[in-house]
Amino acid sequence: MLILASQSPRRRELLHLAGFDFMVRARPVEEIRAAGEAPEDYVRRLAREKAAASQESPDEIVLGADTTVVVDHHVLEKPVNHDDARRMLRLLSGREHTVLTGIALLHRGQSIIDVESTRVHFVAMSEAEIDRYISSGEPMDKAGAYAIQGLASKFIDRIEGCYFNVVGLPISLVYFHLKKLTK
Repeated sequence: MLILASQSPRRRELLHLAGFDFMVRARPVEEIRAAGEAPEDYVRRLAREKAAASQESPDEIVLGADTTVVVDHHVLEKPVNHDDARRMLRLLSGREHTVLTGIALLHRGQSIIDVESTRVHFVAMSEAEIDRYISSGEPMDKAGAYAIQGLASKFIDRIEGCYFNVVGLPISLVYFHLKKLTK
């Protein structure tokens, strides 16, 4: 059985919809980006740390994941308050950005660590639209302050890459690597 090292309801839902047999066991990991750490390295490291913190036996298959949003040189994680969400949404408005999800699979001393990248384009948002979206509460626990599968869907006119990555877990990439681990 797969162990999901995440409390994310979106990751649970995606695994469930894809037919995975899994249970959740998440342990807290400090999520602080090191000075100069590249965004891809950051999400890989956090995914690995989350998986390692949740593994109780080497026989378990543990999946850790971490998602972040990158626009220009800004790494956008979960907003700390409404002003932070507003700052993020202004940065995203009318522009492209990249969503990165690092995944880590641990099993019997083996580890597979990878990252998925998806380009997302936002239409321009007015200040009133940003305020209404923030007042919905949806942005507050999402990397980049938005949920592609929710109210923000009306602001996204195209993506290049894996949709499920933007939701929070690149299911196809996870499945590809899981098959290698369980041969």
